[in-house]
Amino acid sequence: MEKRTVDSGGTTSIPIASIANGLPGRYATALYELAAERRELDPVLEQASRLVELIDGNADLRTVLTDRTLDIRASARAMDAVLAAEGFNSLMRDFVGVVANNRRLPRLRDILAALAAIAAGRRGEVVADVVSAHALTDLQRVQLRSRLAEAGYSKVNIQERVDAELLGGLVVRVGARLYDTSLRSRLTRLHHAMKGAA
Repeated sequence: MEKRTVDSGGTTSIPIASIANGLPGRYATALYELAAERRELDPVLEQASRLVELIDGNADLRTVLTDRTLDIRASARAMDAVLAAEGFNSLMRDFVGVVANNRRLPRLRDILAALAAIAAGRRGEVVADVVSAHALTDLQRVQLRSRLAEAGYSKVNIQERVDAELLGGLVVRVGARLYDTSLRSRLTRLHHAMKGAA
């Protein structure tokens, strides 16, 4: 699952309060507020984005996060070693340590996504979560941004993920709206239509 964040130019349709709900939102809000209080918000947001890229690009790291059979202390040490080797600051390392000690490492990716959404919401941006079967090209990003602008989302923070199971097409979520043009969804709809016709 690769992810890239792209910033552009409008207003948010996602209330910050709704993003802050749930476990990922609570952890993300705590980190956002602590980083802002310590005047480390920009470095923390940049490092959170880097950590997302590390998670998405490294299967072994995802295993450390999601394998519930691993010892918590071992997982926490492994995560801290990775963050130290990659030059993450003490605030981010301590935060991930708290997440690990609270047995929430499987939700770390979601927490980081919620952090990005909170930051975007406070900047007055709309977050568009885009899942594609293959990494988007620059041309596809321009076309997607144009389509989102036509739909009224002129200031958009695009968060990309790759999910090969989609087979083709895109799934785009903007707030509560979902646009699913994936080949997998089309095949599922076709399958249901054929069952209904039989």
